[in-house]
Amino acid sequence: MAQQKAEEVLRGLEGLQAQREISIIKISEPISSALPQPAQGATNVRTSDASNSPVDTTPASLEADLAHYKELFSKLRFSYVEQVTKEKFIRAIVGEPPLIVTPQENLELEKHNVAAKGQLKALKMEVADMVEELEEKGKELSRKYATIQTEMTTLKELPEKIAGLEERIAELREQLQPGENPNLNLPLAKTLELVAEKKRQRIELDRQLEQIRLQVPRKRKEMERLQAELQPLELKRQNSLAAAKEARRRKEQALGGVEDDLEERGRWLRASETALKQMLEIRK
Repeated sequence: MAQQKAEEVLRGLEGLQAQREISIIKISEPISSALPQPAQGATNVRTSDASNSPVDTTPASLEADLAHYKELFSKLRFSYVEQVTKEKFIRAIVGEPPLIVTPQENLELEKHNVAAKGQLKALKMEVADMVEELEEKGKELSRKYATIQTEMTTLKELPEKIAGLEERIAELREQLQPGENPNLNLPLAKTLELVAEKKRQRIELDRQLEQIRLQVPRKRKEMERLQAELQPLELKRQNSLAAAKEARRRKEQALGGVEDDLEERGRWLRASETALKQMLEIRK
């Protein structure tokens, strides 16, 4: 379902893009068509216009052309004003009768020029604001267009990714044979109950483990105390064993098998050893 929807959206975008190719020159065609066109037989074709350039136009190239044209028009305006002023001055001098301008006419002309300059300045500010707004809109549209192109690329790759994921899901379902782990085939409600039960068991184990951890220091101290009590008993046991071995050795070396005091002492030590062993076993 998702793959079909992605393919439909992609086809719609590609259809719109095929119907309307986005280009700066094509966008400017409605504006240029509203301007007065020259006569059909005119031969002065502007070869420097960006619309006649075979190279694909970009915002950077158009901005460079605009700066170049601004400089050219500024020079052209200065040259035009200079030529017109010279022409008027020469005609006023050599004309019959000569053109004489009174101070009052100069004042009226200056007032008219001031008013015209004010209107021109207001128009320039309005045009500058309009140009700035158009530039912002152009940049925003450029960003949106780049985003759409990126999303179209993602949409082109999306069906293949969806197909790969569906194949992977099918493989995992085939690998998961029913009956191997009954818990994996439980419904959602049973699964949630099982998860809750496992959590309760884990909490109980954590509680028991914490209790055992609290008992560790006390058990360690008790073990150290028992080891301290066993050390002298172990020493006595070793001494008794050594004395018993010595008594047996002397008994074996005695002549005629006559018992002496050492044998009696050995018996006493053996009895002591037995008693100590019993005591140690009780301690353990």
